[in-house]
Parts: sequence; structure tokens; C-alpha cells
Amino acid sequence: VQLQASGGGLVQAGGSLRLSCAASGRTFSNYAMGWFRQAPGKERDFVAAISWSGGSTHYADSVKGRFTISRDNAKNTAYLQMNSLKPEDTAVYYCAADAVILTATPAGYNYWGQGTQVTVSS
Repeated sequence: VQLQASGGGLVQAGGSLRLSCAASGRTFSNYAMGWFRQAPGKERDFVAAISWSGGSTHYADSVKGRFTISRDNAKNTAYLQMNSLKPEDTAVYYCAADAVILTATPAGYNYWGQGTQVTVSS
């Protein structure tokens, strides 16, 4: 089972990026997926999560109104659209899958991607 995160890069403040998380090896269409991020010297923080159907979402307060999580179960892929990016959004972003319920807790996810770097310059 693999989760491949992509779409990170360097962007100026106010810009946008779209992250993708492609799963292979099994389907996660019946499980919640999420995005987390980790800045240097800090703990891994919750960013957003989406239910198996896509009908329910949950966001960290720091990204609410700027980021949008979505998924395409036919492609076994989750996305994170990030708009109005700020320098404090700079981090390695990780996707996670296989959570039984919609959760912001890292321990709730069984599979993790390798991370993609997002750098926002001021």
C-alpha cells in the first residue's frame, strides 16, 4: 500500500497550490482521509480531513476558509486546494488514509504518504 503526495512547491504569499494524494495497493473509498503538516522543529499538525463519501469535512481553524479538501474515489485520490497561502503555511504536508472515522488525530490513520514540501515566501 502506498500513498503518493505531490503538488508541493515554492509560492509567494497570497498564491495557491493544489496537493494530490494518490493511493495504490488497495482502495480507501470506505475510509476517511486527511492532510497534516509539519514545520521544522514542530509537531505534526492536523490540516483537514474528509469522510469516505466526501460529504463531511473538517478543517483546522488556521486554514478554514482558505483550504479545501476533496476526494475522487474513482481515482483513489485526495486533494488539498490551498489558496491565500501565508508564510506560516510553510511545512512538509503529509496525506493520511484509512481512518475509520473523520478525525484530526494522527493515530487514527493507518497509512501515511512520504510528504511534499510547501514553501511560502513573504
